[in-house]
Amino acid sequence: MYLLFHDVYAADPRESGFGSPAADRYKLTLSQFERELAGLASVCSRVMPFGLTFDDGGESFYTCVADRLERLGWRGHCFVTTNYIDQPGFLSRRQIRELHVRGHIIGSHTASHPRFIHTRAPHVILAEWQRSIAALEDITGDRVTTASVPGGYYAFAVADAADVAGITTLFTSEPVRCSHRVGGCRVEGRFTIRHHSAPGLSARLVSNAPWSRWGMWAQWNAKAAIKPVLGPLYARVADWLMAENAPEH
Repeated sequence: MYLLFHDVYAADPRESGFGSPAADRYKLTLSQFERELAGLASVCSRVMPFGLTFDDGGESFYTCVADRLERLGWRGHCFVTTNYIDQPGFLSRRQIRELHVRGHIIGSHTASHPRFIHTRAPHVILAEWQRSIAALEDITGDRVTTASVPGGYYAFAVADAADVAGITTLFTSEPVRCSHRVGGCRVEGRFTIRHHSAPGLSARLVSNAPWSRWGMWAQWNAKAAIKPVLGPLYARVADWLMAENAPEH
């Protein structure tokens, strides 16, 4: 199974990656992240295999995440939004190249992180994958065959375009352990760890704790039904609900 993180920050969530209230919901403080890693390390010898994925391409993957994974002998999937490479708060070409050499898997998070990618025309979706892959292959010197869907807006057309672009593994934000195929592309779900997630959620998800996974799946499907109805209002409602139910950290 796969866990999904975004950014990690030391003092300010705007240090790395996209800066907005919606994006900040997915960013962990450094202490939160270290606690999740410690929990995973404590159970990793007796649980199902798991992988750690990181979206957006924020600089924190280089400054905070990679070293801490490597101390545990782990490597992560780093999915980069390539239009933002070398921009403040995002990974640079040099950092991406070094991370690749160090064994982390560099993948695409599209070129521009388009909103509602699943509603775009097929040729637009394909171009997003192709441009991103070309940029990353130019940096790493190797083929790029993994990617993740921006915003969690998965649809068959998104996977079909990824397949045409040469992506062999595409990660969604749906909290499931099973995978399926669209052409030659394997589509994998992920379980998201957010700023307001209960402490130790990562370890519970990979352990024999089905209620944690089922609860996340039910919540995700409820959100999938509500998002089209609320539209832009969804983010405001989600912010309020998360603030009201935030656990103590």
